[in-house]
Amino acid sequence: MAQASKNNVSELNTDVTQQMAILREDIANLTATVAEYGKAQGAALKSTAAHKAVDLAETGAATAEALKAQAGKTYSGAEDAVRANPATAVGIAAGVGFLVGMLTARR
Repeated sequence: MAQASKNNVSELNTDVTQQMAILREDIANLTATVAEYGKAQGAALKSTAAHKAVDLAETGAATAEALKAQAGKTYSGAEDAVRANPATAVGIAAGVGFLVGMLTARR
């Protein structure tokens, strides 16, 4: 009977050792799978960020062009107003100069 007990314990030790080896292998496979998933997600996020950056750059360039065109129109309109009423333009410039001088003068 003592011999049978030793065999059972030996078999249990062998079985536990095999199960531990299988468990270690499963953990290694899970670690590799999670690492691959993380790399794939990182690549996807990087690609999305690159596309967003390109879209924002294009939007910024279009906005800059629109503002440039608007500034040109405004400048042209101001130039036409000065040519049409030079005395008024000189009076406005003198008034603005006087106000700036008053605001920046030290007391």
